[in-house]
Amino acid sequence: MYKFKFADIGEGIHEGKLLKWMFEEGDKVKDGDTLFLVETDKVNAEIPSPVDGVVSKLLAEEGDTIHVGDVVIEIDDGGENENTKEDKKEEKETTKTETVDEGKDMAGVVGALEVGEDVIDSSDEKDQKEDSNSKKKILATPVARKLAKDLGIDINTLTGSGANGRVMKDDIYKASDKEKSNKKEDNIKDTKKESDNKSYKSNIDIPEIKIDGEVERVKVSKMRKTIAENMILSKSVIPHATSMDDFDVTELVKLRKEQKMIAEKQDIKLTYMPFVIKAVTLALKEYPVLNASYDMENEEIVYKKYYNIGIAVDTPEGLMVPVVKDADKKGILEISKEMNDLIERSQDRKISLDDLRGGTFSITNYGAVGSSYGVPVIKYPEAAIIGIGRITKKPVVIDGEIVIRDLVPISLSIDHRIVDGADAGRFLNKVKEFLQDPMLLLLS
Repeated sequence: MYKFKFADIGEGIHEGKLLKWMFEEGDKVKDGDTLFLVETDKVNAEIPSPVDGVVSKLLAEEGDTIHVGDVVIEIDDGGENENTKEDKKEEKETTKTETVDEGKDMAGVVGALEVGEDVIDSSDEKDQKEDSNSKKKILATPVARKLAKDLGIDINTLTGSGANGRVMKDDIYKASDKEKSNKKEDNIKDTKKESDNKSYKSNIDIPEIKIDGEVERVKVSKMRKTIAENMILSKSVIPHATSMDDFDVTELVKLRKEQKMIAEKQDIKLTYMPFVIKAVTLALKEYPVLNASYDMENEEIVYKKYYNIGIAVDTPEGLMVPVVKDADKKGILEISKEMNDLIERSQDRKISLDDLRGGTFSITNYGAVGSSYGVPVIKYPEAAIIGIGRITKKPVVIDGEIVIRDLVPISLSIDHRIVDGADAGRFLNKVKEFLQDPMLLLLS
């Protein structure tokens, strides 16, 4: 019998909502078949079966919240119960160790030996002095180490209850239970690291919402909850300042129209966004503080030498920000192709966690939904975000004459702790320069 546990599927994810079972009890499954679909705070993930067998028991219902390390399904693979095998293996290794220790007095000249999966390195008095400040070797079986990893427990912080301080599975389970209990009792965490919705409420006297008519209550999804927490974190930690301007993009509109046919021949949908991404990337190289982040703990500005541009995408479940990696190394069409793929997979909830990580600067396009101006919120811990409005034709005065031009509203929000208004203005002017004369983008 194989007891399948919900494993750690990505950085920072400790639980998920079981959306749908793909099999019922009694069904046959094969190694690699999708067992169930789980919704996390970032993505929807298909969880595959690690073995062939027959579904013996479903231990969670659709809609339940499951945590990393929870057994959610039992599969009869014709073998011994996985937990039983692990227990026997651990018990066998522990017994070996204890037997050797008990025979210590009879060990003679050789002395007692440690037997098990981990080996204690030999050392002399000199080594002990040199390594007095080093970390002590933690004894644990591979099974125990995997369990600790699945539960998000740092095994090096545990004191083992087994022979010679060996960390047992019970020690890990107890540590996991304690951590869950501590999380429930925590009120407000250091705002240098995170701020969540519950802690926010505890510090603010929020009046009770009075309801005078018919309402519908909808449970907040994990994704919406994460968006709310990230917005609170950003606005409570980062002092925002915003600059706005109108860019004349008449030449960009002409160029995009000319190149659109060429892109279509390569099966690429060419929008204005790839040009904006390229312009922003080139401007970031000249003003690197906007491609940085503020490390409050060490009181340092972290300048990033790579350019990963996040694109805010409107999805049915909420806002997602997939990342175009190494945008400085890619051309307009390559950026366009990659961006379109990221947007499509985000809207279908097929985006991977890796595609959502590592951004250094973000762009939000509220012009796509018909809006002009906005005040974008910075994606923590980035230093800035630029918002793009709807392109419209407006009369402007050029050389004393009124002419009709294509204008786009631009908003830039900055982390005012590390970015001054003057730098923000210069950065915007550089982006404007590239977008008003888009040939510079093609020649860069």
